[in-house]
Amino acid sequence: MEFSFPAIAVISLLFFGVAFLYSSVGHGGASGYLAVLSLFTLSPAVMSTTALILNVLVSATALITFFKAKHFATKLTWPFIVTSVPAAFLGGMMYVSVHVYQVLLAIVLFVAGLRFLLEMRSSKQEPGVQLPSLLVSLPVGAFIGFVSGLVGVGGGVFLSPLILMMRWANAKRTAATSAALILVNSVAGLSGRVTGGSFEVGALLPLLVAAFVGGLLGSHLGAVRYSSRTIRQLLGVVLLIASAKLFFAAL
Repeated sequence: MEFSFPAIAVISLLFFGVAFLYSSVGHGGASGYLAVLSLFTLSPAVMSTTALILNVLVSATALITFFKAKHFATKLTWPFIVTSVPAAFLGGMMYVSVHVYQVLLAIVLFVAGLRFLLEMRSSKQEPGVQLPSLLVSLPVGAFIGFVSGLVGVGGGVFLSPLILMMRWANAKRTAATSAALILVNSVAGLSGRVTGGSFEVGALLPLLVAAFVGGLLGSHLGAVRYSSRTIRQLLGVVLLIASAKLFFAAL
């Protein structure tokens, strides 16, 4: 599907906002990009591939920013990554029908919306944290990776609330770990799509520029000070509306 110039301008502006908001909490923004793209008539392959490419760009920017701010914890991150990468590759190779894709995407957006509506601790309120055991983190990483590769997201919308709920890390370390997981899962998912023959993209350049600028600004603010709960809650409402739209379309 070819977009007109006004449509490209509107999508770029929306993607800038999505990248800004998501990157402030260490996310790539795939669920937000998919919510925007769901308003147009696009194939699942184009939607998921576009979201993953943007995910790589924004999550890499966020990871570098949070890493420089010394919020990255290797011991917390590596067990999730070890199993999520091959699982995301396998998920990216699988084909799903448009109906199944709509249902899966609706579920992902619903989870993402709830994630931003949850009451989350401020980074100034350090919870008593304890790293998960490998018996927990390895299978969790595999499950998140497979679902992420299948649907076309990085997995941060699943991992972040889990880490915070289980008190495995504070908010900023959670953001850094999510950025790393999203980056590797997105690359693995794209590789799976190339291998499986479902790698399809459209005119990406304006979207890449908008997402990069938004991600750069959002991750900088997120690494320096914790992001606004109000903004996350508003984003959560938008994602829940998009989820409901997809559920009705699937029905």
